[in-house]
Amino acid sequence: MEYVEAGGTEIPKLGFGTFQTSGTSCHTAVEAALDCGYRHVDTAEYYGNETAVGAAIRESPVDREEVFLTTKVWRSNLRSEDVVRAAEASLDRLGVEYVDLLLVHWPHPRIPIEETLAAMDELRDRGVTRHIGVSNFTREQLSEAQSVAEADVVTNQVLYHPYIDQRRLRDYCVETGTALTAYSPLARGSVLGDETLERIGGRYDKSPPQVALRWLVQQPGVVAIPRSSSPEHIAENAAVFDFELADEEMREIHELSGGLAMRLRNKLPSLVRSFPL
Repeated sequence: MEYVEAGGTEIPKLGFGTFQTSGTSCHTAVEAALDCGYRHVDTAEYYGNETAVGAAIRESPVDREEVFLTTKVWRSNLRSEDVVRAAEASLDRLGVEYVDLLLVHWPHPRIPIEETLAAMDELRDRGVTRHIGVSNFTREQLSEAQSVAEADVVTNQVLYHPYIDQRRLRDYCVETGTALTAYSPLARGSVLGDETLERIGGRYDKSPPQVALRWLVQQPGVVAIPRSSSPEHIAENAAVFDFELADEEMREIHELSGGLAMRLRNKLPSLVRSFPL
């Protein structure tokens, strides 16, 4: 496993996403992910699966200290007292004493980020979370968050895959020592059958999803959190650290964000504009 260093911590470059999974299927998927080497698990109060995620972590032979666990506070709970209540409720559902990373899930236009992050700083001081961060923030919103938080904002979790150009935000994150965590890194399966990814993958005996994930984690400061309910795909997604893309191949994949982005927006408007990850 490779890591991104940010805010005094090391974040595994590959994490396991749990959006739109719940109950037994979520428990089984997290268990399979831990079994095949994932040490970073991502959840949120909005997902409604923290109980299943926590149970899988507790029942795994992997020590809790080895698992980098992230959860998020939903945008309706960003007032100071609501942040504290929501975070403590997440710990109860997860059945853990702390989370490694607590994120603001989405910014709220009527709640000052300073108020939200002050409460999260307090939770960090109390040991409820070891680190804080944000999700779905623009470059400008991230800069504001960094300017008001006492603790380091260690990551900004955003939609990022070969058909979305996040280089401006990524470069800013690199400049400020902030990790960029890519959710929906496989574009909800749209990378399957991509001719460019297939051609590049053929050189390494890798699938298009593996190439897409390698492209992400090979970028400086980028973490990817793919989701799958299939043990076979979970294991396949983890096998991205035994090959390296050439510079020209990296550029070629970056160029996909131009020609295919509009078609992807037409196909997945909710994913691009209002995806609740």
